[in-house]
Amino acid sequence: MSHTLEWKTRLHLFEDAGTTKARVVIDTGTAVLTGRGAARRNPADPDVPEIGDELAAGRALQDLGRQLVDIAERDVDGMGVTRPGPRPAVGWPM
Repeated sequence: MSHTLEWKTRLHLFEDAGTTKARVVIDTGTAVLTGRGAARRNPADPDVPEIGDELAAGRALQDLGRQLVDIAERDVDGMGVTRPGPRPAVGWPM
């Protein structure tokens, strides 16, 4: 079974007074989700906007990723699929 999808994603960055905020919006075709993230510059640190952009965007993408995983886990639970138990320990016995 092969299938291909394209999910449209937009990342918005806003900077004001040492705080960068990011909003990432993904449209899956059946749902639209929004992730948010922020980064604040310590006043003692040099002003390097790229760092704030990277941190805020990364945090927004992490937020979006958590939402996607939560939705997938709810979908799996809704199908009545049995989840595997805890993984066995690996390595040398103690």
